[in-house]
Amino acid sequence: MSKPKEILVFGAGVIGAYLTHVLIRGGNKVTVLAREERAKKLKENGLVIYHHLQRSTTRDYVEAVTDIKGRSFDAAFVVMPYHKLKEALPQIYELNTRLLVLVGNDLSPAEIEENIRQNATGIKKILFGFQVSGGKKEENRYICERFGGSYMDIGQLHGRASDKLRRWFEDMFMGTKYKINWQDDMESYLICHPAAILPIGYLSYICDGNLRKSTSIQRKMMFDASHEAYECLKKKGISVYPKGDDKFYGKGLRGKLMQFLYFVMAKSKIGDLVACEHCRNSVSEMEEIDLFYENLLKDCPKSDLVTWNKLRSMMPPWSGIHEKYGN
Repeated sequence: MSKPKEILVFGAGVIGAYLTHVLIRGGNKVTVLAREERAKKLKENGLVIYHHLQRSTTRDYVEAVTDIKGRSFDAAFVVMPYHKLKEALPQIYELNTRLLVLVGNDLSPAEIEENIRQNATGIKKILFGFQVSGGKKEENRYICERFGGSYMDIGQLHGRASDKLRRWFEDMFMGTKYKINWQDDMESYLICHPAAILPIGYLSYICDGNLRKSTSIQRKMMFDASHEAYECLKKKGISVYPKGDDKFYGKGLRGKLMQFLYFVMAKSKIGDLVACEHCRNSVSEMEEIDLFYENLLKDCPKSDLVTWNKLRSMMPPWSGIHEKYGN
């Protein structure tokens, strides 16, 4: 059995909380870097997570701190929305770690990576990841929505990570049901991902943050909008990652499966926890992603984005959305 790794999780939101839980269950020593109020709650109550689909509650005791100056870690996971990631760069530069993993949406990963390499002498290796889970944060606990043990898509911006690094990384999750899916082009992955999530966000805002209000016609528009976006990305020469994701928005079996999942998401608590909750609490991030895609797709013929543009136009203005949700 390998020696437990010293791991930092920077960011105590719902994604970081579940990742922390998994890493602890993998036998690692985990430190959470959080704001003062959240760190205090974690110290007092432990990391309490209600796993919604599994109908179970877990409590992990974790070291929660507000500062990590002078400390070093085997691995550090930075888990936060894109706009907060940019704000946190000065703190990231100070990290001393063998491996840094940036988890979440990132619209300028190459620029972020270059900034870190130029300003952070204590960081040896950088990977980008995306964890598939959702939920919401409450005062003394988290509610987590996940399927199975959840998973992380992860890799370098370009090229295959070495077998040695893969084994070393996967060892942190040994004994858990958490899956690691290695990708060979995380830059394309992070560029493509909004094609799937933005239409969900648009419809969430159209329905006042409640997908239960959506109609079958609107859900079909959400599906078709993603299909149009993926087709435009391919025409622009952008490779779809994960490979085959665009097939979930086509006419085949995977497309039918996605439409069924949209129905389940819209008609159950699942949709609220995995989609609407994020849209309500990360308006600034969603707006930045929207503006990024507006620029990315601006040279695509309007005839190729009919449903995408129609769905987007149905959404309230961003100023109103900020005012409604207060962020």
